[in-house]
Amino acid sequence: MKRILSVFGTRPEAIKLAPVVLELQKHPDRFENLVCVTAQHRQMLDQVLDWFEITPRYDLNLMRPDQTLAEFAGRALVAIGQLYEEVGPDVVLVQGDTSTAMIAALGAFYRRTPVGHVEAGLRTRDRYNPFPEEINRRVVGALTTFHFAPTAQAAAALRAEQCPSRASSSPATRSSTPCS
Repeated sequence: MKRILSVFGTRPEAIKLAPVVLELQKHPDRFENLVCVTAQHRQMLDQVLDWFEITPRYDLNLMRPDQTLAEFAGRALVAIGQLYEEVGPDVVLVQGDTSTAMIAALGAFYRRTPVGHVEAGLRTRDRYNPFPEEINRRVVGALTTFHFAPTAQAAAALRAEQCPSRASSSPATRSSTPCS
């Protein structure tokens, strides 16, 4: 059985990962389906969780008033790292281009845990537009093992960045081709 940990923190991430989480729930014989939220956008996130009837196993509740991106990222990396040590996921799923997605992917990379990126390969080619999302998505792309590109154009962007189309199952032999 594979232990799959979906990590998200914003309403758009929850909307797009909810169908994946719900599908994983249908296969308890194959997957241990775990959900972690950072609560990067608490109020809007909770509305979506309620609507889809998803109850996170782990709620890091990381947002603070007037917090900078650097403060959030630092706190998130420590909290997510501790969670990964406790949970030991086989795969971490992230979505999109948020700071939560980038930090969750980085934390998984530090543990040599494969990352699945839903909505992979979207690019503007302008590092400041949108900010910080364009750099977040490039970093996530570089750390991802399984790219789930939503369009042919996104898949082409990943190929242009020489992202491997398949990765081996062993972290020791997985391709280290850069993807950013």
